[in-house]
Amino acid sequence: MKIKRIKVTPIAFRDAPLLNASGIHEPYALRSIIEVEGDNGHIGLGESYGDAPVLAVLKAMEGSLVGLSAWDLNGLRARVVETVASLADGVVAGAELAPGSHPSKQVANAYSAFEVAFLDLQARSLGIPLVELLGGAVRREVPFSAYLFLKYAEHIDATYKPDRWGEAISPEQVVAQAARMIEENGFQSIKLKAGTLLGPDHEAACIKALRQAFPEAPLRIDPNGNWSLETSLRIAEVLAGDLQYYEDPTPGLDGMAELHRRTGIPLATNMVVTDFDEFRRSVAQNSVQIVLADHHYWGGLRDTQILARMCDTFGLGVSMHSNSHLGISLMAMTHVAAAVPNLAYACDTHYPWQEEDEEVIQGGKLPIRNGCVAITDAPGLGVELDQDQLAKLHEQFLAIDIRSRDDVRQMRKYQPDWETRKPRF
Repeated sequence: MKIKRIKVTPIAFRDAPLLNASGIHEPYALRSIIEVEGDNGHIGLGESYGDAPVLAVLKAMEGSLVGLSAWDLNGLRARVVETVASLADGVVAGAELAPGSHPSKQVANAYSAFEVAFLDLQARSLGIPLVELLGGAVRREVPFSAYLFLKYAEHIDATYKPDRWGEAISPEQVVAQAARMIEENGFQSIKLKAGTLLGPDHEAACIKALRQAFPEAPLRIDPNGNWSLETSLRIAEVLAGDLQYYEDPTPGLDGMAELHRRTGIPLATNMVVTDFDEFRRSVAQNSVQIVLADHHYWGGLRDTQILARMCDTFGLGVSMHSNSHLGISLMAMTHVAAAVPNLAYACDTHYPWQEEDEEVIQGGKLPIRNGCVAITDAPGLGVELDQDQLAKLHEQFLAIDIRSRDDVRQMRKYQPDWETRKPRF
């Protein structure tokens, strides 16, 4: 089976005014939808970042993959490496708000985007679920966590009506957000994004309120490396006994190692262990105890399985990181998570934040029941592309001026003197 056609479509969808360590989410999130058509008529799907640097590589790949065997993943990787090298002088870094947008991840990003689509095409052609290509499912339902954010009621310059979640600034409002998300999706665990302008003590108070409201739920807090070691130590004491794990409170492998040495609290990361070299150095220092995988920047589904096996070898926990995404990415996450025996923690997902009318798969948004996403026996990822929705979100992309996510720029609309500073507290 040869590749007949590649199509990469950039899209934009509405994003809520969610506070984070860099500032605040912009009004629209960017993604790329990948279609890989085989000469047998089947089409495999992928979803990746939509920022300009990533999009430049993905678009440059469209012609180079035609004629390649859909089974030749080594050939795919070689062509991605060649394309990235040819664009080295013409691709600039985007806003480095997450490891996935770092220029060092260009090969991993592009390879992952197409690897998922290739695997989807392979599985569709065989009439089997994608998870079977990954060794088979060890679970049919994959648990996800309620992902809470401190947020404003609406964007300062939004051209659309406020999102349905409303403001969440006070601990009481955060608890209400959690209650609604749990009622709608059945989540069993809760994560709070921290490191915001509201400060560590306010965010710790939110965790305390969540603990009181949901006494049995595992809780996590994620300051995105925006707290100093001293602040991280102080808040660790405040939250002693409240956290399932402490995610990226302080920057760097050294800082995380010292924090764990002095507190014994399990530390999770999607920031200081983002490739296998960082993994090696982290193991040597005992910097983190849980790695949050992300197939988008770890290099695809099979490399994520390798990461999970490495975690098992060295006695580390494994779960999954999330960025703003739609259903194709959610199902890719679900299929690989279903094939990872040592997945020990509920995965992250931004999916509840995405609007009902902005999904690109047929049938609308995927259900999350009892906090889980289920895999089915449908071939491949088990989802089909809605071409009308794809066209709608592509037109939305063309109509806006956002081309690389910049939460600092957006925050300056609220606070003109806002500057990037990490750690801030």
